[in-house]
Amino acid sequence: QVQLVESGGGLVQAGGSLRLSCAASARTFSTYAMAWFRQAPGKEREFVAGISGNGAYTYYADSVKGRFTISRDNAKNTVYLQMNSLKPEDTAVYYCAATASIYYSRNYDYTQQGLYSYWGQGTQVTVSS
Repeated sequence: QVQLVESGGGLVQAGGSLRLSCAASARTFSTYAMAWFRQAPGKEREFVAGISGNGAYTYYADSVKGRFTISRDNAKNTVYLQMNSLKPEDTAVYYCAATASIYYSRNYDYTQQGLYSYWGQGTQVTVSS
């Protein structure tokens, strides 16, 4: 069982930055690929970014490419999402998710929620215009 706890959300003006963190309880954190999803009011949850277990591979939704950066520190059991140049349309609840690394290495569709077995409770990000 893996528990995920997000932090770092808040209110920021358009053009600003935030860094989200997700602390995991997994004993073998490096064996999990990690991802961030988000859900805006009235919309479906969508993939934002993903990172392989060893951090060598990262993936981004087109809407955040060039503005967001996902990273991880396996020594601290933590994954991060650095969000720059924030826009009002980035407003959402952001969720951290984990899945076995094998699913990334075998080219499963990492954008699909069903691939992830573990989820955090979410953290609210609000970007004002």
